[in-house]
Amino acid sequence: MSQVGRVGRVERTTKETSVTVEINLDGTGQVEVATGVGFFDHMLDQLGRHGLFDLTVKTEGDLHIDSHHTIEDTALALGAAFRQALGDKRGIVRFAHASVPLDESLAHVTVDLSGRPYLVHSEPEGMAPMIGSYDTTMTRHILESFVAQAQVALHVQVPYGRNAHHIVECQFKALARALRYASELDPRQTGIPSTKGAL
Repeated sequence: MSQVGRVGRVERTTKETSVTVEINLDGTGQVEVATGVGFFDHMLDQLGRHGLFDLTVKTEGDLHIDSHHTIEDTALALGAAFRQALGDKRGIVRFAHASVPLDESLAHVTVDLSGRPYLVHSEPEGMAPMIGSYDTTMTRHILESFVAQAQVALHVQVPYGRNAHHIVECQFKALARALRYASELDPRQTGIPSTKGAL
């Protein structure tokens, strides 16, 4: 992975998982992901490619139990790496919104790279409980974990959708776009975009 640009790298090791995440916010969408959870890998690929982030994720976890720890710890490391890559946030756009359809499903994502973690999340009830080995209740937990470490305010809404794969995937695509737009450098912004002088 290229080291040009704003790069974050985090290694997280516990008794349950070993995770390495590297992200370049100024990349071209080159992605190399291996968590052992196929659908989650697919979602992380969406995040990198549609965010134009160069993203490397390598996770070894206790999948003999289930995928919870693997997914959770990866999301925590991803959030920490994203925050690290932002640096002091000087010159960033800060706020962004993206809406992404995927066939019958639609996701709205709004983000503030505020330095304060907060998540609002809603998606249609009655979704299929599993997509392969991916527990669909984990989507909210991924976002919670990411937000906690990235220290961003994130609002994700899926007002309608039928297919669980589509409902989850459009959230990751919209998240990718919103994070991309919010983290981009604004040529008119020379300082930190906050009246506090810090984010």
